[in-house]
Amino acid sequence: MQRRIFDADHEAFRETVRTFLSKEVLPHYEQWEQDGIVSREAWRAAGRQGLLGLAVPEEYGGGGNTDFRYAAVIAEEFTRAGAPGLAIGLHNDIIGPYLTSLATEEQKRRWLPGFCSGETITAIAMTEPGAGSDLQGIRTTAEDRGDHWVLNGSKTFISNGILADLVIVVAKTTPEGGAHGLSLLVVERGTEGFERGRNLDKIGQKSQDTAELFFNDVRVPKENLLGELNGAFVHLMTNLAQERMGIAMAGIAAAEHLLEITTQYVKEREAFGRPLAKLQHIRFEIAEMATEVAVTRTFLDRCITDHSNGELDHVHASMAKWWATELQKRVADRCLQLHRGYGYMTEYRVARAFTDGRIQTIYGGTTEIMKEIIGRSLLG
Repeated sequence: MQRRIFDADHEAFRETVRTFLSKEVLPHYEQWEQDGIVSREAWRAAGRQGLLGLAVPEEYGGGGNTDFRYAAVIAEEFTRAGAPGLAIGLHNDIIGPYLTSLATEEQKRRWLPGFCSGETITAIAMTEPGAGSDLQGIRTTAEDRGDHWVLNGSKTFISNGILADLVIVVAKTTPEGGAHGLSLLVVERGTEGFERGRNLDKIGQKSQDTAELFFNDVRVPKENLLGELNGAFVHLMTNLAQERMGIAMAGIAAAEHLLEITTQYVKEREAFGRPLAKLQHIRFEIAEMATEVAVTRTFLDRCITDHSNGELDHVHASMAKWWATELQKRVADRCLQLHRGYGYMTEYRVARAFTDGRIQTIYGGTTEIMKEIIGRSLLG
């Protein structure tokens, strides 16, 4: 079905993103995968191309454009290129809103120009060894010492953890923590006591640096409090719908691309003296996936439009995230199977898509958490 959510400006932007990928990302991607990290120059190149800070006001160096459809274009094109390592979606769509909506004027002038130029790479540190989706379990503490906080604790699975120059840390600023006792503190590169642990060895998305972070008596200036004191829980909940939409958009784009390359593959390969595409089982598999993808795409496009208009609620964002990522996982598995032994070879796109995409049903809130949110909204 022809998509109706993009206009000529969005499609022109799509060509810009594709050009950026072909010149600045894909020629270097295999090396980044081996290194376990992307180059900082790629971030600066993204800044020069205007891909960073799309929604940041122009006075701070951004694009001044809050139309979420541009974010959808970036998510789709990076997914189709098989290049999740350069985590522009995390930077723009997850961390960006915290800085634009919560930062003081002084903080915006201090942080946003570098955010938009690619000189300042960002991360958000929520997950701990004993606390993932359950924010009530956060143990990292920030003790008020008058003109500064003293931060102690550890975080894990932090995307951009090695490269990040600014890390938004979720910490307890009251003894009880929980919904009414968490705050957001911004820790800057080079702060004494802030240490990075391992660049974690993952099964996929090898070039996306994911790290352990440690905070040992880190002095955080009071002017680095982001948002309201003890208001982190509300701040986090406010931004989760957009985070989940970003993950969902990558999920459906991955499923669509896998279906495309697998459809072409079964047309070209033979078994029992004829193309795989002539076998009824193969045709049924492709038909089922194509239908699931088409139906999901229609729902996702509606969600993208609603979010661009400020009308998407957290329940429908949770539906989108759950369904699109679980579909991506199913399609990746079935497409790998249809590639037969070749699907297990890393030189084939489907193999890397299988491992890169597996995290999609986990981060941003697991499938089980999404179902709980949806069920609670319906049943109380």
